[in-house]
Amino acid sequence: MDNETFELLRESVRRFVHERLIPAEDKVEHDDEVPAGIVQEMRELGLFGLSVPEAYGGIGLSMSEEAAIIRELTRASVVFRSVIGTTVGIGSQGIVIDGTEEQKQAWLPRMASGEVGASFALTEPDAGSDAASLQTVARRDGDVYRITGTKRFITNASRAGMFTLMARSEPDVKGAGGISAFIVPADTPGISFGKPDKKMGQKGSVTCDVIFDDCVVPAANIIGGVPGRGFKTAMKVLDRGRIHIAAVAMGMCDRLIDMSLRYAAERRQFGQPIAGFQLVQALLADSKADALATEALMQSVAAKFDRGEKIGLEASALKYFSTEAVGRVADRAVQIHGGAGYMAEYKVERFYRDVRLLRIYEGTSQIQQIIIARDMLRGLDAG
Repeated sequence: MDNETFELLRESVRRFVHERLIPAEDKVEHDDEVPAGIVQEMRELGLFGLSVPEAYGGIGLSMSEEAAIIRELTRASVVFRSVIGTTVGIGSQGIVIDGTEEQKQAWLPRMASGEVGASFALTEPDAGSDAASLQTVARRDGDVYRITGTKRFITNASRAGMFTLMARSEPDVKGAGGISAFIVPADTPGISFGKPDKKMGQKGSVTCDVIFDDCVVPAANIIGGVPGRGFKTAMKVLDRGRIHIAAVAMGMCDRLIDMSLRYAAERRQFGQPIAGFQLVQALLADSKADALATEALMQSVAAKFDRGEKIGLEASALKYFSTEAVGRVADRAVQIHGGAGYMAEYKVERFYRDVRLLRIYEGTSQIQQIIIARDMLRGLDAG
C-alpha cells in the first residue's frame, strides 16, 4: 500500500477508535458483548480483511502495516480487536500461507468482507503448550475424514463460519508429524459448543469449548492438500501471530501511559500535582521505557518478516517482552491512580485484568523462553 493510502486508513481507524470504540467501552464491559452495529462498522472499514491479499478481496497489508493498524485499534479496549483478531490472524493465515488456490478462492474473500469469521482450534483439555500431544483424531474414511475431539478456550468459536482445526490424522506417526490442519465449516453436522467461558477480563470477547463428534470433512479440506503438515502450518501462523499480539500490547501501552500521565498531571496531593513527585515520575518513566523498547523490537521483527527472513527466535522474544512489558505498564497505571486505580470507573483496573491474558495465549511467556533458549543452543551447536 502506498504511504498516502495507508495514512488515510490509519486516520480512519484512529477516528473510529475515538468516536465509536472508546465511548462504547463501558457498555461492552456491562453487557459482555460488542454491539452488532460496531461489528458492522468494522466490516465496512475493511478491518476483517487487513491480512488477506488484495487478490482475494482483502486490503493486503504488510506485517509492519498491520501492526501499526492493530496498535491504533487497541488504544481502545482489546476486546474490540478480539472481534477481528482470529479472522485477521491465526484463523485465516494457515490458508493464506499454506492453502491451495482452491481453498484461498473459496474462503479468503468471505473472510475479508467479514461475512465469515475464522477461529483457530488447537488447544485441548489436555494439550495446550504441548501442541504436538493433541488428541483430536481425524480418521480417514475414503475421500473424507471423520473428526472427533474437544477443543478448549476457542476464541470467537460461536461466531465463526469456519475453523482452522488441528487434528491427528496419521495414526502411525507420533508427535508433530501426525498432525494435519483442516478447514472445517462451522455448520458441519456434529459440531457443538460448550457454555461460554467466564473470564478474569476481556468481557465482550467470546471463548468456549468446541466439541467435534464424528464430523465428516472432505479430504480436500486439509490445508495445502498434504496430510501431516499441520503442525508446521500452525507454527508459521503463530510466528506471525506473535507480532500481531505485540501490536496489541503496544496499543494498550499507549492508552495506559496516556491515562496515567493525565491523571498524574491532574491529581493533587500535598498542594501540587502528583506528577511533580519523583517517585511518580519514575513510574511514568519506566512505563515509557517499556513502551519504547517494545516499539523498536516490534518494528524490527515486523520488517524482517516482511523481507522473508527467518524470525522464530525474534518473534518469541518480541511476544515475551511486549506482553510482559504491558503487564508492568498496567500495574504501574493502577499504582499511579492509587485508590482510584482499584475502582471500575477509572478503567485502569479493567485494562489491568484484560492485558493479563496476553502473557498466556498464542504461547505463554514460559514457552517463549524455551523457544528462545533452544534456538540459542542450536546456534551454539552449529558454530
